[in-house]
Amino acid sequence: MSSIALRGAPVRQQIHWTERFAHAALLLVALALIAFLAAPLIAILQKAIEDAQGRYVGLANFVAYAKTPALLQSLWNSVWVSVVVTLVTIPIAFVFAYALTRSRMRYRNLARSITLVPLLAPSLLAAISLIYWFGNQGVLKSWLTQLGIEQIYGAPGIVLAEIFSTFPHALMILVTALTAADARLYEAADSMGTSAARKFFTITLPGAKYGLISAALVTFTLVITDFGIPKVIGGSFNVLATDVFKLVIGQQDFQRGAVVALLLLAPALLTFAVDHWVSRKQTAMLTARAVPYAPKRAPVFDALMSLYCLGTCALILAMLGMALFASFATLWPYNLAPSLRHYRMGLFDAEVGEAFANSLKMGVGTAVFGTALVFVGAYMLEKTQGMRPLRALVRLLAMLPMAVPGLVLGLGYIFFFNARGNPLGGLYHTLTLLTVCTIVHFYTTGHLTAVTALKSLDAEFESVSASLKVPFYKTFWRVTLPICTPALVDIARYFFINAMTTISAAVFLYSPQTKVAAIAILNLDEAGEIGAAAAMAILIVAANTIATCIFMGLSWWIDRRTQAWKQP
Repeated sequence: MSSIALRGAPVRQQIHWTERFAHAALLLVALALIAFLAAPLIAILQKAIEDAQGRYVGLANFVAYAKTPALLQSLWNSVWVSVVVTLVTIPIAFVFAYALTRSRMRYRNLARSITLVPLLAPSLLAAISLIYWFGNQGVLKSWLTQLGIEQIYGAPGIVLAEIFSTFPHALMILVTALTAADARLYEAADSMGTSAARKFFTITLPGAKYGLISAALVTFTLVITDFGIPKVIGGSFNVLATDVFKLVIGQQDFQRGAVVALLLLAPALLTFAVDHWVSRKQTAMLTARAVPYAPKRAPVFDALMSLYCLGTCALILAMLGMALFASFATLWPYNLAPSLRHYRMGLFDAEVGEAFANSLKMGVGTAVFGTALVFVGAYMLEKTQGMRPLRALVRLLAMLPMAVPGLVLGLGYIFFFNARGNPLGGLYHTLTLLTVCTIVHFYTTGHLTAVTALKSLDAEFESVSASLKVPFYKTFWRVTLPICTPALVDIARYFFINAMTTISAAVFLYSPQTKVAAIAILNLDEAGEIGAAAAMAILIVAANTIATCIFMGLSWWIDRRTQAWKQP
């Protein structure tokens, strides 16, 4: 009887040491995200409910903020400028995306490549270029007067520069949304004699509405949290991002700075929540029986779309071209002869060469270590089992950086790593902390890219390996990693380019020895050396362009080495 009972009882299987190793790796990822993401954000919240002596005061700091008219004006300025930029950028980007996906315009790939140029430049390049176009000594200063605008500094400059900066982000989302179209819907509409306008409003727009909402949310968040553009061209027009900097760096008022940081965090969190809700409501546009949409040739429509894209690309190149021209002009606007005066001034006299070297080090470190951390974390989440509570925590922390502006994250790093008794305090003012902060700031996009690549692999790889007693790390090294290598290259490129151009998080964390190139540009602009600032911005564009070409070459080599199985 007892033997029968024992025979029917469940047998407790021992956990293999490789699974314990996977759990340990997942725990390390969780600890890293807690230490470098969750803890700084908690430090901001703590600072917002304390007074200068560290005593708990509840909502007193928020009440004091609400009673400060100048700060409330900054909040209103941030909101309405962000709304205006969103309302202008989304239609412009939608028409461009529509031209790329629904017309037979020529040189489509070239136009698409030109729109990516703003991603290679720090956001303040647009502000610098606008000063040369429409500033007090600008080429087209008279145009502003004719339009009834007194000067480019302030809201007009911020709006124009932010449109240039956010356009490629909105375009990427809208191109993806419009690409997912089923040709059968349009064929059915054509067979019923439906007009082009009716097809647009009943098929195209409903199919792209979630992409439009996502693009609008991303654009609004990018504008309201941007620091570089308002700092360079904002003048006396204050916004939340510049208020945080003035309160913390200028006035050493950490409590009100924390309050403003939480205000900046609020719209980003709201945007993240709405985007998550929208993605859950979204239904699949393409089914297994879907037919890819191929636009038909329409000479008049194609010509109009070509002209529109040509004009948009010309404006983008004009922004970059003016900064490039001004960087070589000897003395604007009196002596426009080309020279290397500004480059020498920036690299040697202002010692930006060291800052540029720091940026390259940070970019490489972010690309290497960020890609490794992101991919290991994503792999442990998607391809291993057990530790459900820890797994849920890592998923939450991996998505959180998307809702945290860089300015808020940098401020949190000040409060947390500069606190007394913090064992990690030795990292403060080091290039290592700048690198870690950049990795955390852009973690979510890399994580989603890695998860997408891993989800495309059948779970049978791991099942078969487990049945054959093959340790998970061998499957990871021999199967998963080679197949996902193209995604790794994309993640590394994304990390490097953003590390070279980021300003908001780094502005609070650098020291004279760890200054990076984007911050050095801000300092040059403050010193009135706008020509040298333009030259350094162009150098960042050049470095990112070279890096992009290197990554493209690496991707081509990897495809030949590891992706031969995709070839017919």
